[in-house]
Amino acid sequence: MHARVLAAGPETRLTAVWARRPEAAAALAAEHGATAAGSFEELLDNCEAVAFAVPPAVQAPLAVRAAAGRALLLEKPLGADLAAARAVADAVAEHGVVSQLVLTKRYHPATQDFLARAAHHDPSGARSCYLHGAFLEGDQATAWRLEHGALLDLGPHLLDLLDAAVSPIVSVRATGDPRRWTELTCAHENGATSQASLSGAVRLPRTRTRVELLGPDEELVYDTAGIDHEECWPILRTTFATAVRTGVTTAPNAARGLRIQELLNQAARSLSA
Repeated sequence: MHARVLAAGPETRLTAVWARRPEAAAALAAEHGATAAGSFEELLDNCEAVAFAVPPAVQAPLAVRAAAGRALLLEKPLGADLAAARAVADAVAEHGVVSQLVLTKRYHPATQDFLARAAHHDPSGARSCYLHGAFLEGDQATAWRLEHGALLDLGPHLLDLLDAAVSPIVSVRATGDPRRWTELTCAHENGATSQASLSGAVRLPRTRTRVELLGPDEELVYDTAGIDHEECWPILRTTFATAVRTGVTTAPNAARGLRIQELLNQAARSLSA
């Protein structure tokens, strides 16, 4: 996904690909007219920005190394745990490099419109869900997702939207099983309460992502059922390229990623309590 989007340009050019499996790097590089780097250091020598498409436990230590001079396009969550995420955010801040999170839905015009309208809304509470069956089989049923479940993979999307649309989250509690179904209850700075249902292991006709803001004003609803997710990628690419050129990030960045990871950590701790 990342390779084809960055190779499509015109704001970006895919120059090199590195993977832990050299044959995988070679195949992807050949498909998009890039060079297969023999090492991570060689990759860094051939670019001004690095896009990560690896599990969080792999991303964090590599991102810390890359932050010494390269802009970072980071997957969520930043790391497998809070300490790893903090190391990434600290490295970005120390070196003053541009960073951007691939919170894909954030870049869709429908999401941007929802958040703009939410800024003038005063909800008493919110309900939300992110549900699909991709962890049951297929390309998304990867080892780290099957181990950690929906909380680490889907949780960042809803926590980010609820934190932005309702008001900053001050605490979050979780119940359930991350590998099957997890419920989050969030307390917000403005006194509102929100809930989020997460699962990657339920069979549905299509992915269901929905946020409902409820209160004295008319209900405000965000629903991805009718949107084309392909619209997100050109906006994400343009936003990142502009940030790299100007040195100014307008999208969610590593600091935002750390904020989300702090909330994920709270939720995970409540599950194990």
